[in-house]
Amino acid sequence: MVGCECAVCRSDDPRNHRYRCSVLISTPEGNILIDTPPELRLQLLRQRVALVHAVLFTHYHADHLFGLDDLRFISKHLGGPVPLYCTAEVERIIRTAFAYAFAPEAGDMPLGYLPKLTFQRIDQRPFVVLGQRVVPIPLIHHHYDVLGFRIDDVAYCTDVNQIPETSWALLQGVRILVLDALRHKPHPAHFSVAQALEVIERLKPERAYLTHMGHELDHETTNRHLPRNVELAYDGLTFSF
Repeated sequence: MVGCECAVCRSDDPRNHRYRCSVLISTPEGNILIDTPPELRLQLLRQRVALVHAVLFTHYHADHLFGLDDLRFISKHLGGPVPLYCTAEVERIIRTAFAYAFAPEAGDMPLGYLPKLTFQRIDQRPFVVLGQRVVPIPLIHHHYDVLGFRIDDVAYCTDVNQIPETSWALLQGVRILVLDALRHKPHPAHFSVAQALEVIERLKPERAYLTHMGHELDHETTNRHLPRNVELAYDGLTFSF
C-alpha cells in the first residue's frame, strides 16, 4: 500500500509482496491467462512466460485490466492478434480505454508496436478455448456482475462478495477453489476471510487458496489460523490439476 508503514507493507517475507491478481493456466495447446493486471509485464518476466495464447477476463476494473498493453509483444510472437474472451460489457470498456489499439491507423502498424487484439464474446454459457472447456460462474462484486471460471475441477473466483444461488451448482465438486478474501473486516465488494471460509465449508474442496488479499493480512500469521486445507495464495504459487 503506497505510503503505508504497517508490518505487512514493510515485511521481508516475499509472500507479503503482492502484485494484482492474475492466473496463467498451461494446457497442451497453449497458455491461458486470466486478467491483465497493471503488473502483467513484471509477472510474465518473473515466471519466464514467453507466450500467452488466449486471455479470459473476469471483469473490467483497472486492477484486472490495465496491463493489457503489455500484450503488444505477445501478438508479435504469435504472429497475429491475441484472442480476448470477455463479455460485451468488458469489450466495450477495453475498446474505450485502449482506443488507440482499435483506431483505423492501427491496422498499418507492425506487430509489436501496438497490442493486436481480437474479441471472442462470452456470456454465462460454457465455451472452449485452446481445446479446454471453461465454465463461467456468475458472481456479484458489490453492484457489478463479474465472472469466475471453472476449468475441470478447479474454480477461480476473485472479486466477489456474493454468490448467486444459481451459481452454487456450478461450483459443486470442485477439488481446488481459489477464492477472494480481502481482509478480516467485512467489505462491501469482497468476501472477508470469515465469509470465504463459510463458502469453503459449504463446497468442501480438497484445497482452497485465498486471493486478492489486502495489506491487513500477514501471510504467515493468517495461515496459522486457517483450516488445514486452506491457505493464503502468494505471487508465484503453482499447482497441477
